[in-house]
Amino acid sequence: NLMRPLKNYGITCMSMGFLIEETTPVVWRGLMVMSAVEKLLRQVDWGRLDYLVIDMPPGTGDVQLSVSQNIPIAGAVIISTPQDMALLDARKGAEMFRKVHVPVLGLIQNMSVFQCPKCRHETHIFGADGVRDLAKTLGLDVLGDIPLHVNIRESCDSGQPVVISQPQSDAAKAYLKIAMEIVRR
Repeated sequence: NLMRPLKNYGITCMSMGFLIEETTPVVWRGLMVMSAVEKLLRQVDWGRLDYLVIDMPPGTGDVQLSVSQNIPIAGAVIISTPQDMALLDARKGAEMFRKVHVPVLGLIQNMSVFQCPKCRHETHIFGADGVRDLAKTLGLDVLGDIPLHVNIRESCDSGQPVVISQPQSDAAKAYLKIAMEIVRR
């Protein structure tokens, strides 16, 4: 009586998005959200896993607190864009995990730089070093930077990860470097 997760490119995956219509919003409050999270964790035939990655939205609400208190977690990775408003949430998230004794493995700077595909000029649309500055303040490492790149968006929209569609690209190399650093920790 367990749900079967989807598997693609060797990655086993389960999401609320798989269980509802594509255009249906999930408008749930605390208990319903926690019930769904519990089902996704404990009522899915995960098989043998090396790692279980839980992608959570920003914040320090019921879901984040309940997951961190009810599941043995080896560590948290905080992902943020380098702009001030996003960094406020990232800092709160890191502090919350520390309060509940979940090690913060490091930070990832998302959308770190845009490189024009024609002239290769780099523009820091969201700021240059916000995540690096936050990491110093918190005494954490930056695990890597993910660029803002059209190839990432295009490959995601087509359902093929950039590490598969363009394994030699800078974007793919950035993802793989970060993944290896997380596994190392």
